[in-house]
Amino acid sequence: DSASDGFSFKGIKDYLNCYRSGKLTPSEVAKNIIAVLEDCDKSTPPLRAIVQWDREQIMLMAEASTARYKTKCTLSHLDGIPVCLKEEFKVVPYRHRVGTEYLGAEPETEDATVAKKLREAGAIIIGVSNMHELGTGTTGCNPNGYHKIPRNPYKPSHYTGGSSSGSAAAVAAGLCPVAIGTDGGGSVRIPASFCGVVGLKGTFGRISSHGCLPLSYSTVSVGPICTSVADAAIVYSVLAEPDPLCPYGLKQPKATLTNMCAPDLKGLKLGVDWTFFKACDPEILSICEKAVEYLQSLGASVVEVFLPEMEEVRVAHGICILSEMRDFLQPDFNKHFQQLNLETRISLAVACQFTALDYITANRQRTRSMGFLREIFSTVDCILTPATASTAPRIHNSDLVAGFSDFSLTVRAMRFMQLGNFTGIPGLVVPVGYSAAGLPINLQIMTKWWDEAMLLRIGLKLEQFRHQTKKPSVYYDILA
Repeated sequence: DSASDGFSFKGIKDYLNCYRSGKLTPSEVAKNIIAVLEDCDKSTPPLRAIVQWDREQIMLMAEASTARYKTKCTLSHLDGIPVCLKEEFKVVPYRHRVGTEYLGAEPETEDATVAKKLREAGAIIIGVSNMHELGTGTTGCNPNGYHKIPRNPYKPSHYTGGSSSGSAAAVAAGLCPVAIGTDGGGSVRIPASFCGVVGLKGTFGRISSHGCLPLSYSTVSVGPICTSVADAAIVYSVLAEPDPLCPYGLKQPKATLTNMCAPDLKGLKLGVDWTFFKACDPEILSICEKAVEYLQSLGASVVEVFLPEMEEVRVAHGICILSEMRDFLQPDFNKHFQQLNLETRISLAVACQFTALDYITANRQRTRSMGFLREIFSTVDCILTPATASTAPRIHNSDLVAGFSDFSLTVRAMRFMQLGNFTGIPGLVVPVGYSAAGLPINLQIMTKWWDEAMLLRIGLKLEQFRHQTKKPSVYYDILA
């Protein structure tokens, strides 16, 4: 529970308070959401956060939740909470297009595990969210006919980040307090950071990826994008457990929220590699350094660490994710080449230049990097970095037609992300301020494998550093 002056995003607790007090029912909230979904894509420019939704489906889930509140038989803290899922997940009855024009010829008949769990928790799935085509980029630029480019609610002339672009836009614009994304190279954390909300990438395998298109089988984690760290913790506690249909997380330790609400950070050691930390824009560095000092003021100590071979990590992660995507998408590349966006074609064409030897060498680097991290985490509780090296880039008119590809920008967006994807450690990005142009800035916390509870504990405190939350220029108050 956090006190806030001025604007604050409406989170899970606000919805629950409305339902429990009788101020609003889930059915009334659903009607508001449907009105907003109709409105936000008629605006100029259209928001394009949710790309598939169904009035009847939304109302069915909402009416069932309303009945449960009447009889005081709710299913979980997510009962009646509006959520959306990235189009990379199978969600009945929507088409599993994964950001393309050619996939998802028929509506889905079976849910992905995370969609199933959200339904079982009583959540209202308001639709599936926009994404970068096949998850191949970091901007969210997708000019094809079904998707178009989602807009950053803080500055609609700027990108949301990708590839879970619509998920972050939906949360920041108030359409829903919870969205689910996937993260193979920062695809949850980059858009959450560009849109000024919280993004959690779980440990590799912690949350089931069953029913998600298996674009890269060794780097992709699933996680929530939310308005607050507490909300991320609630969603995490519902979704994080072994799934017999997803082999990667079968041996995981039980997910807990131990010490998450500890009053301070006394005794914690925060690892910072200052050379790596400073490889970002000056205004991002300035705010992120102050955020680290704030965590220190709560009793934590900052320990200087050295993250070795980060350039090798960058290259090796690129080889792994692109090789795996190219392997899975080889038939698509051959059969649907003309239907792919130009940027996707470039990425897959680059990927086919890698050899088996490159892939083996990259995975040897992974083993080395995991060894380095084991040593580092024996001395510190977490590693802190800025979330991205730059803020959300501007959308140019030509992007709407031809798309957009800027390799140097991609590198800057992913700079602090790749270590987590490459080694499988969890990461959390939390808003800490704004640039002079009013674009959001986030800080990232990473911890050892399966220690999301530590992430959330530090994240809850970090959230209090930003003394004021600015209202996005596109924001819908569903509870008003």
